[in-house]
Amino acid sequence: MDVQVWISYALTLFILSFLYKDNPLYKLAEHLFVGISAGYYIALAYQETIRPNLWEAVVTDGHYWRIGAFLLSILMFTRYAPKVAWLSRWPLAFVVGMYAGINVIAFGSGDLIIQLQSTMLDFLHGGMGAISNLLLIVGLASSLLYFYFSREHTGALGVVSRIGVWFLMVSFGASFGYTVMSRISLAIGRTRDLMLHPLVTAALIVAVTVGLFVWSRRGGGADQEIT
Repeated sequence: MDVQVWISYALTLFILSFLYKDNPLYKLAEHLFVGISAGYYIALAYQETIRPNLWEAVVTDGHYWRIGAFLLSILMFTRYAPKVAWLSRWPLAFVVGMYAGINVIAFGSGDLIIQLQSTMLDFLHGGMGAISNLLLIVGLASSLLYFYFSREHTGALGVVSRIGVWFLMVSFGASFGYTVMSRISLAIGRTRDLMLHPLVTAALIVAVTVGLFVWSRRGGGADQEIT
């Protein structure tokens, strides 16, 4: 049997052991996930960002001005030195300003304009599609008016804003339902993987159960219950 299968199944059951209560097995799987994720993204940042945009750009292409960006990034770490922590504000302000300036155009053309185009629909023709378009326009307008706080929501404005609340609740409910369905889909996929090797799964379930029983009998989690 492949060792990878045992490790994968064991970590899955360690995560599911949180359904009992917080325990060392769950913490082990959690810490492994966080540590591996952090290491992966550090390596990814080096390979995809630092190496091509700094090292190769300076050494190979001769873009020496990028050393200034490197120095600014070093100043980020002055936050850990209280006497010179104020220096970290310079690169932070530069990053925030550049990010905001560059992404205003990107989000404007990529999100705002497309969303505006999506609401410019024909609701006078098209049969049932026209009804769908009309509901979209009414829902958008009423939802936006709900966030109009320059006037008190009374009278006609109050009625329209309440309609917007209903549309918002339907939207939030659909988003939540979609999220739940995606999580259930992941759980089903993981369960099917566990069923591929039932003997391994059964052995690990017994081992995890025994481990949790011994840990609980030794007073595991007593401090957490008291607090």
